[in-house]
Amino acid sequence: MAQQNAPSNTMPPMINATVKMTTTQSGQNLNGALLRRNHNMSHLINNSDYLTLLVEVKKQINVAKQKAISSVNAQLLVLYFNIGKIISTHQKEMGWGAKVISKIAVDIKNELPEIKGFSKRNINLMVQFYLEYKTSDFGKLVISQNDAGLNVQPLVAQIPWTHNIILMQKIKDNDLRQWYMQKILENGWSKNILVTMLNSNIHKREAKLTSNFKQLIPAIDSDLVQQSFKDPYIFDFLTIDSSFRERELELNLVANMEKFLIELGSGFAFVGRQYKLEIGSDEFYIDLLFYHLKLRCFVVIELKKGKFKPEYSGQVNFYCSAVDDLLAQKDDKPTIGLILCQEKNEIVAEYSLKTTTQPIGISKYELTEILPKELESSLPTIEEIEAEFGIKKTSND
Repeated sequence: MAQQNAPSNTMPPMINATVKMTTTQSGQNLNGALLRRNHNMSHLINNSDYLTLLVEVKKQINVAKQKAISSVNAQLLVLYFNIGKIISTHQKEMGWGAKVISKIAVDIKNELPEIKGFSKRNINLMVQFYLEYKTSDFGKLVISQNDAGLNVQPLVAQIPWTHNIILMQKIKDNDLRQWYMQKILENGWSKNILVTMLNSNIHKREAKLTSNFKQLIPAIDSDLVQQSFKDPYIFDFLTIDSSFRERELELNLVANMEKFLIELGSGFAFVGRQYKLEIGSDEFYIDLLFYHLKLRCFVVIELKKGKFKPEYSGQVNFYCSAVDDLLAQKDDKPTIGLILCQEKNEIVAEYSLKTTTQPIGISKYELTEILPKELESSLPTIEEIEAEFGIKKTSND
């Protein structure tokens, strides 16, 4: 039997060439489409309308997320309040002592092992929470609405359980406690930052600086500006020797920028250290330059060792004027100056601001952890700090 030739997979030359050309053209068309799409996407990403859209979408996501978190938090606090109420009521009616709380904690752990947050300590805190707030607006709302939840959320229901416990244990005055609750919501303080603020008595320091804000800033904004600064500033996170120089203080603050920003307060964004201003043929250097996101303005900070001197106000007034002209955008508010010194005579400070044309505040700073004399030699030198952070020395240093 004659062997049949297997069918060939090879196409005629003309058809093969046509297929190759068609495939090549399809690839080119596809590549062209991809390039056009990428170009359009690149153009879209840089388009201000698209960026506005993206910001709005992200804003809605964050708002919904925050509402969900807030709702869960409020429900948790209502649960803890009601448990505290039930236990407190039974203790009172049955004459039970503290041992009943220990038994409840053990039984819940045994019967509901997947449920967390019901240790003896936490149940005790629930009882304390109920007794603390049973006659407050929060307590009255919870009691009146029973299991319906909170339709209106007082401040206590808007902050986390751990923050409530810290305030309950450290602040007995209700008005002051409410003040701290508001600050927690405004600034997003973690529990550690809250403890830091409590320990530094921030309620006694906020808005206490000497300033000319009321004279130079419209009334609608002046109170907010005043509240955005404090006196004194506490730099207890620094460890420097008692004979420090201003440049050393400046470098250490930059090296501890995260803690420095926490102490400054919310809204501050760091722009630069020894920020150069070229005016005419002269150069000037601002110690620290920030932008305040809430106030919508630059903030010039000058660090001074020792006692405040009247000429400092003139220097900062000059810097603020220059920043307004050289850096600020048309929608920015006037630049604010902040002079930080170790000591100040209030009367001298007030007189020095009377003739200034820029909004300026004068505050003290405190270094509570100055290194003992016997350990000063173990500190790195200024040059070593600069080298570590890649900082070049300026003529103003």
